[in-house]
Amino acid sequence: MERVSTGIGELDRKLIGGYPVNKVTLITGIAGSGKTIFGIHFIYKNCLEGKKCMIIATEETPEDILYQASLLGRDLKPFLESGQLIIEKVFENRSQMIGQTRYGFKPESLDIEIPSLIELIQEGTECLVIDNIGTFALKISIKKLRDQFDALNYLVRKRGCTALLIMDESAHNITHQLAEYSVYGTIRLLVRENSYLGKMERYLSIPKMRSTPISPEMSIFEITSEGIKIHESGGGNLAE
Repeated sequence: MERVSTGIGELDRKLIGGYPVNKVTLITGIAGSGKTIFGIHFIYKNCLEGKKCMIIATEETPEDILYQASLLGRDLKPFLESGQLIIEKVFENRSQMIGQTRYGFKPESLDIEIPSLIELIQEGTECLVIDNIGTFALKISIKKLRDQFDALNYLVRKRGCTALLIMDESAHNITHQLAEYSVYGTIRLLVRENSYLGKMERYLSIPKMRSTPISPEMSIFEITSEGIKIHESGGGNLAE
């Protein structure tokens, strides 16, 4: 199977080359676990390789994303200015609509169905990040949510995109982790205390990645000024 680089060397090795092409991978985790940073690595690496990339941002402004990327040594600004990278400003639009409702506008204008996000994807987009998809998952029934995730996955693949869906852990748990059933693979990020060292550490696990031999073991990772550094772990089982 063809792969697209994750932008993180150690993760590429774990996934036998990267994320599966033209498939959807879900990244979940609590606030501060590094979800958005995984998306930045993916976008930056594939911009460098000449691919057309897009971020649909529901919780941050383009300026926030550019600044965060620069702190990791990944300057996205040239790609944005050239048009190779597009950041769709759903956060700003959503914030504006919330403000308008306080002055008499109808609250229905806030409702966005998950499959309709496909309408925002620019023609020719090869690599896509939607951050945070959980924003759209909290106001609908479980049955409708599963249908909408299935529809989004189908439409993204039909567009020829390799996509990361980033979802906060609270929304993921409230929706009974249904998103995992629709996507091709899942990466979970955790923050836990290391009782031996007496400090908090970040962990990564890959519970699902179809057609990929993956280790069931968790790996410790760090967020540094040079980006994400994952400590290697052994083992490997084929995930169905």
